[in-house]
Amino acid sequence: MFATLKLLFVYTALGPLAGVVGIPYTLLVGDISLLYRVAMWIANAGIRAAGIKVELSGLENVPRDRACIFMSNHVSNLDPPVELPMLPGRSSVMLKRELMSIPILGRAMRMGDFIPVERGGRRDSAQASVIAAGKALRKGLNLLVYPEGTRSRDGRLQTFKKGPFYLAMETGAPIVPIAVSGTEGMMRKGSAAITPGVAKVRLLPVIEPSAFATREDLLRAVRQEIAEALPERMKPVD
Repeated sequence: MFATLKLLFVYTALGPLAGVVGIPYTLLVGDISLLYRVAMWIANAGIRAAGIKVELSGLENVPRDRACIFMSNHVSNLDPPVELPMLPGRSSVMLKRELMSIPILGRAMRMGDFIPVERGGRRDSAQASVIAAGKALRKGLNLLVYPEGTRSRDGRLQTFKKGPFYLAMETGAPIVPIAVSGTEGMMRKGSAAITPGVAKVRLLPVIEPSAFATREDLLRAVRQEIAEALPERMKPVD
């Protein structure tokens, strides 16, 4: 539990300060780049304070001249703060709408073009999220998506939702699959306790939506790439 307290101390000590100073500054200059970099530094500092080491591989697979969609498996609440600071450029994230109501943080995420998603929400709400995500991509932002829709309880890869693949087919944005492992044992679903360890983040070769006739074919290809890159204990049972 000590690791959890250290992470929370970093986030609660530095996060509000960054927001109180950074949000007015961003509104004044009209550029969120500095606030984003500071936020990523804080996210990574909290992870390091909790005794988590991140091993990143595959950066050479990320397109340098096109906004892309990062699609990752999801096994822990630690996944976003582990992955986001490692990704090149600036990324938007599709996340639970409730997070947008957090004081200061929610405001900063809205300014950063993060995309709120309602779980099990109405069709029109889902379409609005896809439209907002498309706008973020057209602005040159990368997009981090967890196509399983929720964290895996046992660490094994779950089925994927179709929405992110509709977005990829509509925009033509290249997909960079991500296989994350290690975090499933550091902070399990339903627990706030953190166990220090090594998180491995593998960025896999680009998958072009234009190479597939249907979004179902694209979904299967992305899921297979991630499944093959995961350790045996995390591969899907199907």
